[in-house]
Amino acid sequence: MPRTTLFRQLLQQRHLTTHEAFAAQYERAAVRLAELDRDPRLASLQVSSRQFDRWYGGELLTLPRPDACRVLEHMLGRPVSELFFTAYDSDAAAADGDSAQDPVEEPRAHRRAPSLPPPREDDENPLHIVARSRQLLASNADDATLAFLGSSLEDIAGRYEQDGPYVLRPQARQVRRLTHTLLAGRQPPRARRELFRIAARASGLLGYMAVNMGDFALSEAYSTEARDLSREIGDLDTDLWACGTLSFSLYYAGRYAEADACAAAAVERAPRHAQSIRLLANGRARALGKTGDRRGVAQAIGQALRLSDLHEVPVGLTSCISFEPYGRARTLANAVTSHVALHNAAQVLRDAEHIDDLVEHSTSSWSRALVRLDVATALLQQRTPDVDHAMALGGEALRLCGDTPISSVYQRSRGLREQAGPWRDHPAVRDYGEEFRTWSSQPAALAIASSAS
Repeated sequence: MPRTTLFRQLLQQRHLTTHEAFAAQYERAAVRLAELDRDPRLASLQVSSRQFDRWYGGELLTLPRPDACRVLEHMLGRPVSELFFTAYDSDAAAADGDSAQDPVEEPRAHRRAPSLPPPREDDENPLHIVARSRQLLASNADDATLAFLGSSLEDIAGRYEQDGPYVLRPQARQVRRLTHTLLAGRQPPRARRELFRIAARASGLLGYMAVNMGDFALSEAYSTEARDLSREIGDLDTDLWACGTLSFSLYYAGRYAEADACAAAAVERAPRHAQSIRLLANGRARALGKTGDRRGVAQAIGQALRLSDLHEVPVGLTSCISFEPYGRARTLANAVTSHVALHNAAQVLRDAEHIDDLVEHSTSSWSRALVRLDVATALLQQRTPDVDHAMALGGEALRLCGDTPISSVYQRSRGLREQAGPWRDHPAVRDYGEEFRTWSSQPAALAIASSAS
């Protein structure tokens, strides 16, 4: 015989006693709740005929699933802990008490008080406790969703040096947008922490892409968001990476003292952390080179190489956008750039030769182009400049980048053209100048030039 629950009574009062009538109201409530909670999964919830029969008949061993509980509470305005309790438990107890009366009344002095359990508080209802626990553990981001978002970021980082920011930025923005939408909903702490980490890394990747596209103000905003979100959950690895990207942005914006200060503050917080390799080589050494601090450059590069040995980082040229620690070749490539700024031509050529094989076997056309431009500039800085070789390397760099220009290549190739000014009548210099004008006239390069100006 079906139990008379509050759920059954409410449906009878509202004339929702058939599956068709109830299902229509339930689906409308699910759509409304999906909009209110910004949880699009709810909009597709439905109730089968068998499910409805169990609910209506009170034949439940456990409460419905968490999402169904949310819709029922929104639809009927009562907690599920009350909806599926028998409505007449107290009346039945009272009736049992009346029928248990003794035919002969004992004298008052010999009567014993009935042995009754202490009354429960409202929040001690067992069904309510179970329901509340399930609500607290409910999540709009299951493990499969978190894994998908995380693998999407790995895919972006893995394809970045082949496809570039113009192709991959929309995908990174979608990951960030979806993660922010999910964070507006409900998750237990473990899932919420992972969503914060994914959101921080999505912002970090977008910050790095913005530098490559020459939008330094946007990069600063994204990098700051990445740093703040990672600090909120104590994710030091992402925090330090975001600080490195912020320093990277300041460097290409020409704010060298700020770039060094940003990287130095992060290194001071975690001097032995693997992410400090990038902060020292990419953040401090290059910025100090621009300010002419020879001693500071040597110290930063030396500290970065010692950390590389400590953490046994890869020997090869790691991806520029990777969240993993810098590889040794990547650190030395940054050392080359630092020595170019200091006009240490001999040191540039020695370091470049040391990593030449690793660079040439790299899949990163940008890295190969940037090292060529640094070596080309050093060849012009020598006591006896090698103009022909320098211009040939400059042309190779432009052809390597093709139709995927980035701000670092644009700045260094333009700098090489300016450095070659004293030889402007040399045929090789004229040829390079013409090739640079053609390369920099494509829309993406023009946008970078506009931002730089």
